[in-house]
Amino acid sequence: MTAKEFLSVLFMVAGIVLVAGGTMFVSSLLRPSNPYREKNAPYECGMDAAGEAAGGRFRVPFFILAILLVVFDVEAMFLFPWAVVLKEIGPVGYVEMFVFMLLLLVGFAYAWLKGALEWED
Repeated sequence: MTAKEFLSVLFMVAGIVLVAGGTMFVSSLLRPSNPYREKNAPYECGMDAAGEAAGGRFRVPFFILAILLVVFDVEAMFLFPWAVVLKEIGPVGYVEMFVFMLLLLVGFAYAWLKGALEWED
């Protein structure tokens, strides 16, 4: 692979960065900036914040669920490149991906059995 093959990817990344940066810059110029106490308070379904959320603290199960979501999303992203090169990697790559998916399934079952996916009040 040569650097010339990655030029289109570089242009796409540069375009994305420019659009995102330009959008944030323009919105910072156009938006009103008038912070006050009520506006900066935590929002909880239209009601005044109560309990742990009033101090900005959240329960541990929220973070466990968020971490699990990130882990499984990142691992699922590995399926797309695999699907693109499936014909080129042959049966060995096919078996390796199913071992990978089996490990994902074992991790998901472990999290489920430990109760990490249950949301208690």
